[in-house]
Parts: sequence; C-alpha cells; structure tokens
Amino acid sequence: MAENPQEVPRSRPGVMGRYWRYWLPALLAVIALSVGAGLVRRAQTPPAGPAISSSPATSTTPARRETRPTLDPAQFVGKAAAAHRVAREIPDVLDQLYCYCGCDKSQGHKTLLSCYTDGHAAT
Repeated sequence: MAENPQEVPRSRPGVMGRYWRYWLPALLAVIALSVGAGLVRRAQTPPAGPAISSSPATSTTPARRETRPTLDPAQFVGKAAAAHRVAREIPDVLDQLYCYCGCDKSQGHKTLLSCYTDGHAAT
C-alpha cells in the first residue's frame, strides 16, 4: 500500500490503453475503406429509367427511342413466345424501361424494347 494515505495508487492501463497506437489507426482505416466502398458501389449503380406514368398516353408522351419492330412471336415457343406477344402489345411501356442485363453497353440497346427487336430477349 501507499505510505502516504492521500496518495492514490495508480492502476495499470488496460489492453486498450497500452495498444491505442495500433488499434486506433486500424479502426480509422476500416472506417475509411467502408465509406470508400460505399461510394464506389453508389457510383456503379445503373441509372434509373424514366418513371412510368399510370395515366393514358397523351400528346406529351415522349417519342419512342426504339424504332425497330419487335420480332414475330411465332418464331419462339413457350415463355419466349408469350414475352414477345406482350412486347408487341405494349411497346411504349417497354420503351420506357431500363434493361439491367448490360445490353446497352455490349449490344448498343437503348431500352428494354430493344431486346425484343433482335432476339436478345429469347436467350
């Protein structure tokens, strides 16, 4: 015990106190990497397509970006044929949707409707 009763004995620093020089920079590095990864992921998300309105088409409806006709559904069987029939029925809706498969970069497609003009949607 201490000889002087007013003197407070010092306790030994804990593990966190001894190694603060090591764990604090490591913690800051982990936080910085997490924030950086989140920013990179946000930058890589595909752009959102135009919003679809539930109102009927009016004169303010934008012109279609895809001008090629869709393929004949009779060329396909099963679900592919059904999908091509729907694409023929609602081309204006599909022309407003973004295709998330990356065909805009690899095949030059403009919208989801483009997939139904060259057989891409059947694969």
